[in-house]
Amino acid sequence: METEISKSRFKAHALEIFRSVEQTGEPVIVTDHGSPRLILRKYVERKTSSRERLKGSILRYDDPFLPVASEDWDALA
Repeated sequence: METEISKSRFKAHALEIFRSVEQTGEPVIVTDHGSPRLILRKYVERKTSSRERLKGSILRYDDPFLPVASEDWDALA
């Protein structure tokens, strides 16, 4: 369950909130005049490579051998 907190309360209790997020892992949403602006959550180190994180992110690639801008390639001349 996510907790919401105002910017002014966050400013006054930042260290306490940091410790709470670190211990519980529960994210905190920081609001400004009732509208969500930031989310504070515990950092989780990823043990996967950049290649693995990007796997499946390309939705469509029509012609993989077509240069993006052929006039930029000196080798084609």
